[in-house]
Amino acid sequence: MTDRLLSLAERRFGRRPDGLLDLAADGSTRQYFRLVWAHERTAIGALGPDHEENAAFLSFAKALRAAGLPVPEIYADDEAAGAWLEEDLGDTTLFQALSAARGGEAGGEFPASIVPLYRRVLGVLPRFQVEGDRVVDYAKAYPRRAFDRQSILWDLNYFKYHFLKLAGIPFNEQRLESDFARLTSFLLQAPADTFLYRDFQSRNVMVRGGEPWFVDFQGGRKGAPHYDVASLLYDAKAALPPPLRRELLEHYLGELERVYPVDRARFRELFTGFVLVRLMQAMGAYGYRGFFERRRRFLESVPHAARNLDDLLAAGLPVALPELEPAFRRIVERWTPRPPRSPSPGDGPRAALTVLIRSFSYRDGIPADGEGHGGGFVFDCRALPNPQHVEGLRELTGLDQPVAEYLERQAEVQEFWANVSGLADAHVERWLERDFASLTVAFGCTGGRHRSVYFAEKLAAHLRSRFPRVAVRVIHGKL
Repeated sequence: MTDRLLSLAERRFGRRPDGLLDLAADGSTRQYFRLVWAHERTAIGALGPDHEENAAFLSFAKALRAAGLPVPEIYADDEAAGAWLEEDLGDTTLFQALSAARGGEAGGEFPASIVPLYRRVLGVLPRFQVEGDRVVDYAKAYPRRAFDRQSILWDLNYFKYHFLKLAGIPFNEQRLESDFARLTSFLLQAPADTFLYRDFQSRNVMVRGGEPWFVDFQGGRKGAPHYDVASLLYDAKAALPPPLRRELLEHYLGELERVYPVDRARFRELFTGFVLVRLMQAMGAYGYRGFFERRRRFLESVPHAARNLDDLLAAGLPVALPELEPAFRRIVERWTPRPPRSPSPGDGPRAALTVLIRSFSYRDGIPADGEGHGGGFVFDCRALPNPQHVEGLRELTGLDQPVAEYLERQAEVQEFWANVSGLADAHVERWLERDFASLTVAFGCTGGRHRSVYFAEKLAAHLRSRFPRVAVRVIHGKL
């Protein structure tokens, strides 16, 4: 298929490129390449397997570009072959710029230097929504021309089947469907008369020359303006602090008022509902990519999304959702560890807590309690994928990096770890508050050399990092 791109390039620019570099496509099924002509130019080549999605992107890109919006120019396309060339906007996304300004620390303090860039992004968004609505051909929209009742229900069911079910969050099907109907009716109160970009988040904003450019709008359709600003401000890993979100929302509303009638009080009232549906859609994607496709890095976004849910729950949901709300709270409890309690000025000296972590083989039986208190946990790892059955890993142990990498690619392992770490964190916090002196945690597997050792070491590192006042000891039974 890359020959299609090379032929397009030759027809458009007069000769074939000197180099073709494969580019990562994140969560997309499309393939991207950078075409390089030495000392002359570059272009991005794209191959898309979905012809209707390709048609939507190419149609929208040409219309938005003609309207003067900052989207890549389409140099050439072969729609029948699912191939096209577009302008190269560089390598830096808004998310990468934010991460670099944070020093690479995910969720660290939001850098003031990035706020003006976010304001510029939100200054352009109303143009997409209003001018875009005038120029795009909604007949090309895919898979549906409007974010209507059907589209909303698709997103809600995506969350149900690809997150709630795969993560093992319990719910009553009929009561959940009633909540979905109630939330959908609430969202449909918003005017749906603008262009909805659909995936307006920090990884789809490129930064070139300090200015924002925009990509990946192929899911665009007719809809309410609330959705896109919710997508950006509640982008999970970007982790905008709530005061900044409120400030940027007001900035956006000021820009939107220039081109579109806005009732600010009503907008804010409905806005929380769109935040909720966007978070649920995103969590459905994390679940599908992470639990089902076993692409572990997508699960790394779940704790960030859970913190956003926690903020919404603390502020109060915009509509009664009696079945969804408990499910949200279970997500928050599982994926949002509470920070350790800081000592109060009147607190007296605390006894040190020692956590003993053991690995063992079930063939030898559960280790006897040598601490004398009888308290703690025993976690059975035998239901998890076994490195013993993987060629090249059999002779290694859970201390070896190849074994750790194999286990961390497994969605079941990530879910198991989320449950274990959440339970251990909560227990250590309580033990510290109650001045208990020791806690025992044991991990068992069939042979006692791979899974149990890996989890013992992982929990030890986690507790040492999270609770500096806790002494952690590790004993491996079979090493």
